[in-house]
Amino acid sequence: MTIDRFVFDHTADGTPVEAVTLTSPAGLSATLIAHGARLVRLTAPDRAGALADVVLGFDRLADYLDSTAYFGATCGRYGNRIGGAAFTLDGVRHGLSVNEPPNHLHGGADGFDRRLWAMALEEAENAVTFTFRSPDGDQGYPGELLAQTRYRLTADGTLAITMTATTDAPTMVNLVHHSYWNLAGHAAGDARDHRLTVLGGAITPVDSGLIPTGERLPVDQTPFDLRNGPLLGDALTALGGTVGFDHNWCVDGGTGAVRPVARLEHPPSGRRLELWSDQPGLQVYTGGYLSAAIIGKGGQAYCPFAGIALETQRFPNSPNIGAFPTARLDPGQRYVHRMELRLTAEG
Repeated sequence: MTIDRFVFDHTADGTPVEAVTLTSPAGLSATLIAHGARLVRLTAPDRAGALADVVLGFDRLADYLDSTAYFGATCGRYGNRIGGAAFTLDGVRHGLSVNEPPNHLHGGADGFDRRLWAMALEEAENAVTFTFRSPDGDQGYPGELLAQTRYRLTADGTLAITMTATTDAPTMVNLVHHSYWNLAGHAAGDARDHRLTVLGGAITPVDSGLIPTGERLPVDQTPFDLRNGPLLGDALTALGGTVGFDHNWCVDGGTGAVRPVARLEHPPSGRRLELWSDQPGLQVYTGGYLSAAIIGKGGQAYCPFAGIALETQRFPNSPNIGAFPTARLDPGQRYVHRMELRLTAEG
């Protein structure tokens, strides 16, 4: 296993944006950059050994800054949506940055995805840790937060992501990893020929602004029942509409233990991604708002459904819905969010 460190690009003021590529004997390589603690490339073999980069993204920092797609980023301080861009904590109302009016999305207009994190290598572990200190009042959140995202690529081809945080005052935290996956390769077009399995028996239904209503709706006999791994194209047809899925599933199994959450398969290439996590929710976003106006790596024009984001998380709008798993973090506590992305190629 090897680590290659280099400069990916520079910020507008000339500050270098460091990058690292982790390589595994299983044939995988993952490139991470300090801007947004972000995964920008993941190369994986198919059943014949042919390599493809299976995450959407850009070649230049400026394109990431111009985009609202959050390709590969660590989103925070609260990934996903908070309704009305506000919450009440210990009797105090906190107004947040409004970047999807009237709501707050993925940490606000200047969220963690738009910040330069510090980078530290762990060569013996084939790992890299990114660190960011968010001051009290950042995007409206109370408390100073120290956040870390650690990526480790194992010998068997697992990309393990661990997001942690501590605070000096009560606050809300939900760090989310936001890669878009296309197991045929990022430039292969839409992902309708993938099979998607989600191990969740309920969703949290949403209103017209994609804010959860507070209910839990069983998926039985609905288009949201993805437990048997339908073709994505068939699932999108059953759902109807034009933008596809952008919903939170209530994941089976107890919170706190890392367990299987979802599986994405591309039968033509044999590539298979198994997602494991310790979080209670999974946001499935099938990329329906992507378009050919987004020019990605290598000059590739992306399209609707060009990639699938699988975001393990606390539920959206949890700070405002008491029945949902809490996103509160107090001094002396440590927020931990574990993901494992297990990539293989089936014969």
